[in-house]
Amino acid sequence: MTYRSAKVASAGLEQAARRARGRRAWAAYALALAASLALVSAPATTAAQTFKVLYRFGPLPDGNSPLGGLLMDAAGNLYGTTLWGGKYPACPPGGVGCGTVFKLDTNGVETVLHDFSGPDGANPVANLIMDANGDLYGTTGAGGILQYCKTLNYAGCGVVFKLSGTKETVLHRFTAGADGAQPVAGVIMDASGALYGTAYEDGPIGPGVVFKLVGKKLTVLHAFSGGEDGGFPTGGLLIGAGGVLYGTASSGGDSNCDGYTCGVAFKLAGKRETVLHAFQGSPDGEEPSAALTADAAGNLYSTTYYGGGDYNCGTVFELTAGDKERVLYRFDDAPDGSAPFAGDGCAPFAGVVFDRQGNLYGTTVEGGLSSNAGVVYKITPDGKEKILHRFCSWKDCSDGVGPNGLIIDAQGNLYGTTSEGGTSFNGVIFELTP
Repeated sequence: MTYRSAKVASAGLEQAARRARGRRAWAAYALALAASLALVSAPATTAAQTFKVLYRFGPLPDGNSPLGGLLMDAAGNLYGTTLWGGKYPACPPGGVGCGTVFKLDTNGVETVLHDFSGPDGANPVANLIMDANGDLYGTTGAGGILQYCKTLNYAGCGVVFKLSGTKETVLHRFTAGADGAQPVAGVIMDASGALYGTAYEDGPIGPGVVFKLVGKKLTVLHAFSGGEDGGFPTGGLLIGAGGVLYGTASSGGDSNCDGYTCGVAFKLAGKRETVLHAFQGSPDGEEPSAALTADAAGNLYSTTYYGGGDYNCGTVFELTAGDKERVLYRFDDAPDGSAPFAGDGCAPFAGVVFDRQGNLYGTTVEGGLSSNAGVVYKITPDGKEKILHRFCSWKDCSDGVGPNGLIIDAQGNLYGTTSEGGTSFNGVIFELTP
């Protein structure tokens, strides 16, 4: 069973049925992780010298399945979230816990800072941010007001939270009303301390919203229609000059991708949305699912999870300051990871990061070896790809399976998580020095 087909096989929720062509709608993905444990059978290969596992998640009450990226503080400590795990095993959907916020110090010691229990949030899948006081902010895709949520009525529609040390404060519980539901991307903060984010589902029209949160007051800045303006945003936001917000929506636009719209990149000035690019599927990609990254010239970069080349394995793209899209790389791994000529990865769900030389780094959740466990890749300014690590390359897959987004430090070291693999197959935290 492939990573992508496992997600579909175990999906019984409304949005999974609506996007059943292997789409990584959050709820389908969360429920599919258990099914995909049967995924791996790896060849024995030698691990790259530059790759090191910093931590392997264990069974309860430790965290389980980190799906979001990491945050690094000035001292080099890492922070993140896990989808499952924690000290509340009875939390819906039962037996696996509601997830955690964790810290990994520079000595490799992990500390669970918060165990979600349901009303305070459940199943976080996104990265965290930190303010000047060291307080953490994030979202959970479920939990909150448990009796609400059309598509996740057993678990609630998600929350925005603040964590001061180990004390959590819920800033907003989503209701699946005008405020939307399932904030599966993280939040960002402006200079005034206001938070901005997206909710994947619901809202005044249906397929998600962009919101602003000041204190505990939430304002919807844009409600997606699912039409030309986009719909179902899974990626986070980027703040540009003048407070303009930039982001992606995984569906919508004016093109048809085998019965689905292909997604858009957009900007939001106040409450006025402008579509920067409507994806076409082939050859420019389909289903942009990650946040955008900007360079010093104002050019934007990210990935599409689908579309592009012959195998629909996604793309890395650039949007110039003039809103012209250029595909930097098309992934051409076979969907089942079996193409002997490829092995370059498939399905880049996360975005990209830069080094000082202008190289881009990212991950794909599939492709690579026959285990189909994903890769870390580098793309040079001239569009050439180099694979830095293929996951499940260790015989026991203890190096991880299914990598998420990367961060980069001042020395150019890369850090990330995998949602599976490791000693207990609950995911790992890794470091890679290109």
